[in-house]
Amino acid sequence: MKDYHKYIILLAALLVQLSTAAPAETIATEKHRLGYETVVEGLSNPWSLAFLPDGSMLISERNGTLRIVNTLGKLETKPIEGLPDINQHGQGGLLDVVLHPKFKDNRWVYFSYAERDGKSYGTTVARGRLEGRRLQQLETIFRMARKTTSRHHFGSRLVFDPQGYLYITLGDRGDRERAQDLNDHAGSVIRLNDDGSIPHQNPFIENDSGLPEIYSYGHRNIQGAALHPMNGRLWTHEHGPQGGDEINIPDPGANHGWPVITYGVNYVTGTKIGEGTAKAGMVQPIHYWVPSIAPSGMAFYTGDIFKNWKGNLFVGSLKFQQLVRLELDGEKVIHEERLLTGNLGRIRDIRQGPDGLIYLLTDSHDGKLIRLFPTP
Repeated sequence: MKDYHKYIILLAALLVQLSTAAPAETIATEKHRLGYETVVEGLSNPWSLAFLPDGSMLISERNGTLRIVNTLGKLETKPIEGLPDINQHGQGGLLDVVLHPKFKDNRWVYFSYAERDGKSYGTTVARGRLEGRRLQQLETIFRMARKTTSRHHFGSRLVFDPQGYLYITLGDRGDRERAQDLNDHAGSVIRLNDDGSIPHQNPFIENDSGLPEIYSYGHRNIQGAALHPMNGRLWTHEHGPQGGDEINIPDPGANHGWPVITYGVNYVTGTKIGEGTAKAGMVQPIHYWVPSIAPSGMAFYTGDIFKNWKGNLFVGSLKFQQLVRLELDGEKVIHEERLLTGNLGRIRDIRQGPDGLIYLLTDSHDGKLIRLFPTP
C-alpha cells in the first residue's frame, strides 16, 4: 500500500509537469525535491486566490479587477463583472477573495477592498452571488470606521471558521495609536456572521468598552490569516515596523500590544517604539522575525502530496522574495526553512489547492500564479 501511494504521488507530479507549456524548475529543500512552474502570468499585482468547485480559480488584482483562470488553466481576458467601483490607493485596492463555506449551495463570494469616501479610504467587505461570470445581489457587510487619506495598512484577509463566523483582519492605517482604541476598527480583527450581523458571543457585545464587532486588537497590519487544521483556531501574522513581524493566535478580547509593545524599532532612527517588548495584559506573539521578512499570505499544509510537509505552516515573504516553511510543535515554532529566495519575486499569497499542490501569487505589475510540486 505504501508503494501504491508513492507511485500515485509520482504520477501526480508527472501529470502536473506535462499539463503546462511553461518549463518547470526544480530546487532541493530539506525534506522534498521541489518543482515549480508558471500557471498564468500577466497579472496586475495579484493579491488573493480562491478555488472554485469546478476547478477554475478566482484571482483578485489590486487595481480592482477580479480575474478567472478557467478549467483549462488559462487566464480569461474578460474579468468578473458586477464589482463596485474600486480604486487602487497606495497599498489598498481589491484585496482578499474567499468563498462562502456553502458556496456550492449559495454561490456567495466575499471580497475586501479599499473603499473611497471623498478623499478618504477604508477597508470594506462585500459579497455577491457568482452567476456565470458576474457577481449578482451585491451586498456590503462591513465598513471600516473611520476612513482616512492614508495610503498604508489596509490589512486585509478574510477567513471563515468551522462555526461559519467570518474574520476580517485590518491594519492600523499607518496611525499606530488607533490600534489601542476599542472604539476604532483600525488595527483589529473583526468577527461577523456571514450576513454581516454581529455574533452574540463576541467579547465586547455586552458592554460599552469597545465596538461589538471587534474580536481582538493591538495589531499593526495583518496580511496573513489561516485556520489551524486540527483545532480550527485562527492564526494570523502581521507586519512589524523595522523588525518585529509577528505570528499570533488571537483570542476573544485579546490585546496584542501594538504600538505599546513590539520587537521592532522606528524606521531610519532605529529608536524604541512604545514601552519595550512585553507588558502585563498584552499578548506575546508565538513567533517573530527580526529583521522583518514583510510577511503576506499564510497557509497550513494538510495534503498528502508533500508528505514530509504535512502540518507545516507556510508564510510568504515580500521583502526577501521567499517562501518560509515553519515546523510546529503545538503552538510553538520549532524549525524554520526559507525556500525559493529570489527565484520567483515577492510572494503575496499562498494557497493549498484541491489537488494537494501549493499555489503562490507573486506581487508585481507582471504577477504570476505559480504551482509547486514534489519531484522524484
